[in-house]
Amino acid sequence: MGEQTETNHDAGAPMDYPEHEKTFNLFLALTKWGTVATAALLIAMAFGFFAGGGLFGGLIVFVLLMIVSRFVL
Repeated sequence: MGEQTETNHDAGAPMDYPEHEKTFNLFLALTKWGTVATAALLIAMAFGFFAGGGLFGGLIVFVLLMIVSRFVL
């Protein structure tokens, strides 16, 4: 078949822990705000479609929910 070759998988650069921590914190923030925005959008759509709020009513609810979540979270 093929020849077995030795490979060194640990030959990379050492881990940059401050950069790793910044990336992880960014990931957590984007996950949190993405979840909040999705939930706010679903609530605003329910208000706009089923409660008779219409497009602008749903948009106002979405903006208000995002503002409230900014201060709560």
